[in-house]
Amino acid sequence: MDEPGSAAYEDLCEQYGQVVALQDAGEVLGWDQQVMMPPAGTPARTKQRSTLSTLEHDLLTDPQLEDWLETLERENLSEERAAEVREIRRVQTRQAAVPRDLVEARSETSSEALDVWQEARSEEDFSIFEPVLERQVELAREYAAQIDPDRDPYAVLFEEYEPYLGLETAEQILTRLREALVPRIEAIRESDVTLPDPFTEPVDAATQEALARDALDVLGYDWDRGRLDTAPHPFSTGTQFDARVTTRFDEAEPLSSLLSTIHEFGHARYTLGLPDDAYGSPLGQDRGLTVHESQSRLWENHVGRSRSFWQHFAERVADRVQAIDPDEGETLYRAVNRVEPDSLIRVEADELTYHLHIVLRFEIERDLIAGELDVADVPAVWNEKMEHYLGVRPEQPSEGALQDIHWSHGNFGYFPTYSLGSVLAAQLHGAATADIPDMGASIASGESEPLAEWLETAIHRHGRHYRTGALIEQATGRAFTVDPFIEYVDGKFGDLYGIEV
Repeated sequence: MDEPGSAAYEDLCEQYGQVVALQDAGEVLGWDQQVMMPPAGTPARTKQRSTLSTLEHDLLTDPQLEDWLETLERENLSEERAAEVREIRRVQTRQAAVPRDLVEARSETSSEALDVWQEARSEEDFSIFEPVLERQVELAREYAAQIDPDRDPYAVLFEEYEPYLGLETAEQILTRLREALVPRIEAIRESDVTLPDPFTEPVDAATQEALARDALDVLGYDWDRGRLDTAPHPFSTGTQFDARVTTRFDEAEPLSSLLSTIHEFGHARYTLGLPDDAYGSPLGQDRGLTVHESQSRLWENHVGRSRSFWQHFAERVADRVQAIDPDEGETLYRAVNRVEPDSLIRVEADELTYHLHIVLRFEIERDLIAGELDVADVPAVWNEKMEHYLGVRPEQPSEGALQDIHWSHGNFGYFPTYSLGSVLAAQLHGAATADIPDMGASIASGESEPLAEWLETAIHRHGRHYRTGALIEQATGRAFTVDPFIEYVDGKFGDLYGIEV
């Protein structure tokens, strides 16, 4: 027997599937623009991406879709169907509040801004990027006001990336991290321990790419459904059938590109773990950026920076880099865990100072959206905050306010999810360790599949079935909390640096 509202459900699913297809097509165009598109291709690409965004908006704001949702919301649906309706309604409500011309303007500005950001970075001139960033801030404010004019606009924007935990939770987590990490970083500064840097000579890009591919092989990346390329800012994008990763290479920092690749693998592994048969449905989409970042940070930090991983991977490095011996696993483990408070670049930062980079961006974003900071003043404020939080001052914009790609995309409210994801990664890794016998030994033998399968069962296969908090509680047996992360940090860095806080 058919469920109640079956005809409306089928029609709703078909139309939402078209929305997902348009979104995914836009992501492929975005990938191409950052990775392969000729420099002069922007005008056409801007129109292409804008057209897809407005078509997506039209489908979501179609009165017929509203009728199907209202019909289904009156019915006694199965748990899965109710979740799909809830998630489509959440997206539809936001889209219906926003005029079509605003959707088009945001898409066009983002596409154009990417080239401007890249030019400004290349020229080390923030003023080149300033006008388009001002436009992005204006559009973001207008977007938030259309959705809910009575709420904090930054809170509205944050919900684009993390729909259920709320900005208050993010603020509490960031405050707790700042309070916990600052004294620990200071204790490390004062420690007599110096962790090694075994790479005494530059490592060329070709060797680094070979190492990145080795790491992806060891971690079980599905090359039939993915690829590795380079981009100015590393990212991952795709579907459960095609999840691509990018990285970048710095000959002086080979470990940075390796960890960046592992980070993006974590995103791709989550995407590939979404159920194939749910493609086009909310049940085949990721839960949001807190959960997505938890996957990338888990693989990067709890695996890629683990002693177990380097017991195995040191031999791969020695095969590629003559200066490294295959028995240097412990040296390499200690090297990837160096805490360097003077690191200027977020994506190259260690596990501890990383979160101060996030706090800095969060504070600047909030002030920009609130109208309490002028775009022209961003570089100076950025540099002051870097000096305050990290004791270092950028000498050029590419090390400071131009280092991240997110504002060129108009992604305000994104940055807090990096820290939320790191906190969740520790909670998930603790639960996985408790459930998987000898997980460390498996990683040390080059076998990461037990962990990958645990994550797929606990997180990936559910798509958007559960709200964020419920998914976390089901996966770990407890509510979302920062405590496992702080315990992990104290255990790991207390051992490495001989400190107690």
